[in-house]
This record gives sequence, structure tokens and C-alpha cells, in this order.
Amino acid sequence: MAQANLPKGNVNVSKLNGTQASLLGFLHEGPRTGWELLEEISSGLGRFWNVTQSHAYRELKVLEEKGLVAAGQRGPRERCPFSLTEKGRKAFAQWIQEEPGPEQIRFPLLVSLWFGEHLSPRRLARFLNSQRQVRQERLAQYRKAQDSLRSSGEHPRRDAVLRFGILYEEAMLRWLEEIRDTAKHQPPTRRRIPRRR
Repeated sequence: MAQANLPKGNVNVSKLNGTQASLLGFLHEGPRTGWELLEEISSGLGRFWNVTQSHAYRELKVLEEKGLVAAGQRGPRERCPFSLTEKGRKAFAQWIQEEPGPEQIRFPLLVSLWFGEHLSPRRLARFLNSQRQVRQERLAQYRKAQDSLRSSGEHPRRDAVLRFGILYEEAMLRWLEEIRDTAKHQPPTRRRIPRRR
């Protein structure tokens, strides 16, 4: 494990989860309200690192209780900015050195396709068309975010994340095109096999 960028002093991060660590990561760029953090997450990592509003605020509270972030004065609309503490900086520095875990894919359309014999061809076609539209919108968002990032300066690692998003959505659109005819056919209902007693 590379130790070069670790600050001196040890902080126990055994209970620091990925969401907490990502919030600490965003706070390296300066104080942010929960709302601002959610906006930043959704514009870059959002599709691959989903954080709901309630989850973000709950985790910020936990981080504050652990002394990893400090809450500032409430501003307009009662929004409270959070800033990274030195303890939070150390905790993040240790966490980022850890090996990332495996990706987790939860794609509900795949479940619908797997059990597709219970859907009419018309309904399945509607699901596929809806997915196609969503993917086209996301692809446009990633391209826009990448253009914005590139115009603001060099961020090759962040650019790589956005490039992943672009390639992912392009691959999804190709796959949806490939399976377009799948919706036209009604597969036979699988015969139920009686249980042995």
C-alpha cells in the first residue's frame, strides 16, 4: 500500500463506508451544503455511485458526530455548509488507499427480461423504449458534463470517469437495439415442475 500521501497520525476508518468517504472526498474542494454535495455527485458520479438526499444528510450527521466534518453557519433556506476537519482529511487519506470492492449492478430491466414470459410483447416493448429514452438523455448529460469539465481545465481522472459513463450508455443503447426484436415474441410459459416430496 502506498504511504506517500498519508498524513501523519492514525484515524480508525474501519467503520467509514463508501458514501461517507465520497462525501469527504467532495469536501476536499471546500465547504459544501448537503444540497451542493448532491448536485456535484449527480453531475459526475451519480449514475455509478447513487446517494439519495436522505442518505447524504444522514451520513453528514454521522460524519459530524465522528468529528470528520464541521457544520458551519446556516445560510439561505436553512442550508448548512459542511467543511472537512483534519481528522476527516486523515480518514479519507486512509480510506482512499484501500482496494475498491467489486461493482454492484442492479438493473431492474434485466429482471423483467428474465421473467419476460409474464409480460405481453407490447408492455415489454414499452419498457425497452422507455429505457432507450433514459439512456439517450444520460448520454447527452455525460457528454455535456465532459465538455464542461474539459473547458474548465485538466482533470484526466475525472474525465476518465465521465468517459466510462459515455461508453456505458453507448453500449446500453447498442444492446437495446440488438434486443429490439425480443419484445415482439411471446416466449412460452415455463412448465412448472412439481416439487419432490
